[in-house]
Amino acid sequence: MRQKFNTFRLYIFYAVLLLVMSERTAGAVQADNKPTGLSVNFLSHPDMVFLDGYLVNTSLSEAVSGRENYQFAEIAQKKPFFGWIVNSDQNNTLQTAYQIIIASSLENIEKNNGDYWDSRKIESDQSVNVVYAGKALKPNSVYFWKVKTWDNHGIESGYSVISQFKTAAELVDYATARYPLQKQDQFPVTIHSFSKSETFIDFGKDAFGRLRLTLEGRNGNDTITVRLGESMKNGLIDRNPGGTIRYSSYKLILKGGWNTYVIAINPDKRNTGPRAVHLPDYIGEVTPFRYCEIDGYSDSLEKQQIIRETVFYPFDETESYFSSSDTVLNQVWDLCKYSMKATSFAGTFVDGDRERIAYEADALINQLGFYNVVRDYSIARSTHEYLINHPTWPTEWILQSVLLAWYDYLYTGNKESLSQFYKDLQAKTLSSLSDASGFISTRTGKVTPEVLSSIHLNDKLNDIVDWPQTGIVGEGKSEKGETDGFVFQNVNAVVNAYHYFALKVMSVIAGELGKKEDSGYYRNQAVKLKEAFNEKLIDKNRKIYTDGIGTNHASLHANMFPLAFGLASVKNIDEINKFICSRGMACSVYGSQFLLDAVYDCNNGEYGLQLLTSTAERSWYNMIRAGSTITMEAWDNKYKPNQDWNHAWGAAPANIIPRKLMGIEPIEPGFRRIRIKPQPAKLEQAEIKCPTIRGDVLVSFRNIPRKSFHLDVTIPGNSTADVWLPVYAHSQYVMMDGKKIRFLRNKNFAVIENVGSGNHSFEIY
Repeated sequence: MRQKFNTFRLYIFYAVLLLVMSERTAGAVQADNKPTGLSVNFLSHPDMVFLDGYLVNTSLSEAVSGRENYQFAEIAQKKPFFGWIVNSDQNNTLQTAYQIIIASSLENIEKNNGDYWDSRKIESDQSVNVVYAGKALKPNSVYFWKVKTWDNHGIESGYSVISQFKTAAELVDYATARYPLQKQDQFPVTIHSFSKSETFIDFGKDAFGRLRLTLEGRNGNDTITVRLGESMKNGLIDRNPGGTIRYSSYKLILKGGWNTYVIAINPDKRNTGPRAVHLPDYIGEVTPFRYCEIDGYSDSLEKQQIIRETVFYPFDETESYFSSSDTVLNQVWDLCKYSMKATSFAGTFVDGDRERIAYEADALINQLGFYNVVRDYSIARSTHEYLINHPTWPTEWILQSVLLAWYDYLYTGNKESLSQFYKDLQAKTLSSLSDASGFISTRTGKVTPEVLSSIHLNDKLNDIVDWPQTGIVGEGKSEKGETDGFVFQNVNAVVNAYHYFALKVMSVIAGELGKKEDSGYYRNQAVKLKEAFNEKLIDKNRKIYTDGIGTNHASLHANMFPLAFGLASVKNIDEINKFICSRGMACSVYGSQFLLDAVYDCNNGEYGLQLLTSTAERSWYNMIRAGSTITMEAWDNKYKPNQDWNHAWGAAPANIIPRKLMGIEPIEPGFRRIRIKPQPAKLEQAEIKCPTIRGDVLVSFRNIPRKSFHLDVTIPGNSTADVWLPVYAHSQYVMMDGKKIRFLRNKNFAVIENVGSGNHSFEIY
């Protein structure tokens, strides 16, 4: 009897167990795992509605027919593409299927009636760049959509929240979507009165905007003076800051009683000229300023009376963070991340306030910075595509268009822009300028009108290397300018390093687009150039690169660019690295991007950290010390006579810290596969949140230099990662999630491949 009873209990136990397990397997629905981060043509919030730049509570469907001056994003592409973040409470999660529903009304979408597209269950792991396949969308219409997913654990998610988007008045085969510009009101951080009628106001940080004042007039004709500026001197706004550091003064006549006034900014002839990127009418003219002085107003002023209307491309500061045990590094991160937001004021990456012109070099550093601080790819793509047809004169920057296209694809996994501009990208490799060895030159008569037309350049083509090319002698330097004394020759090492990288990535681009013959051509050209470069530009005794054929001079630039672009022979890397370290920061703030890429790519994290945390004159800390809160155009005012204090090409650490120091980079397009390779050097602790198109990557470490290393990572769903850990001795072993594991050895790193999504911890002992 007892045996039968125990058998019955065992039967009940297994029945309950099977019931519980069935809820976690095929067919089980888990609402908590529903997709998030929905996007249409890269826009995560296409339903945002603005009124003269300010966010409002009006719905998109209401705004379309509203009488106010609303702004909102519009999708002009006939077949837009969709994306979402795959969520799971389990590790090692991969999407196996999805279902999208798109409807013409809220009522239909709530009833799961996809009257425009119901994809049904599609067996696919694709969670980004899913192309619309429903009925033809109508122009000037609002659509509602949602998605659910299935994963490799047999879990069916609940439906996502409902998102919506509006189509444009005219639909075309290809168009990049963009947000309107956004305004935000900011109050002063401090107000200080110097006398009864003189007040000094500090907003804490520099920003592009204008001033709004609420003041009381007594006589109906009282006049006050309002001054705006970026720089402070002796406790007041510097009225003669030099260069293009902004200062302006305005007279304001007060009407009787209480009134609100907007200080209308006087347009600058240069930055509102025909080549400049113009601001839309709903934004108005702006100027960068941190400080304000009000002279001639005798009443006391409260913060609520003084408002700075700032303008920027929509930017969510919470999408990324970084903190470490080094206080200088933290300040450098804050400076460079904020620079991404502040300098987006034109809705296109521009060169700061002096010209407001898009340049490829600025755009490249802006692009990588944006990718690593916010989950947005629209402003970078639209800037890149603008530059295709509005290029600038430097040879290297024409080549940078290919790099911009490559990074766009690497970070998004989306091929549509590559396909649309493929012929332009081919021209911008400048292969038409190459000789029998594969070298290109702008000095051998090959820059014909036909070549200039093919790259859309209405200007002369000239090599730049770095900028400014000449000027004051820098600290610790014997050469003038920022080119480290580069000797220009017909065959230029820097230009050809760029050409090599453009050929290499163009081969991949062609292959991804199914153009096998082109892919082979570019691959062969890259191989030929690499052989010639390492034969004719290497100083065989010193094992470093010279500036060009015909000179023995070897600059920092002639060596850091080949190293950054993968040109250097393995046998010479150590000597090139030593030479680079001997030159210090003998380049501009722009050049520092490639210097740091080169340093970290040859695993010299100690020197990389030294550069990032330097407090010398040629450092990011010097920008902070000088009083700038947006990165400068040059290391210090003395290095550039027309220096400005709002130039994002000085913000390389916004991408170097996530990509190289913390080591988070895509190794398959669209972050399908991620490399996490921190190089902590002497840094004892750091943590970062880095947004990607598939979700957030979180990395934190505790480091006892040359002894032990503890790493925690969070990998987004539908992704895998290769994790690299610093190893200091052959006797050390690796623990993953509390268990000792096998690993691959790559120089001074332990490599754990194909780590699945979710939370993982690693330890080196």
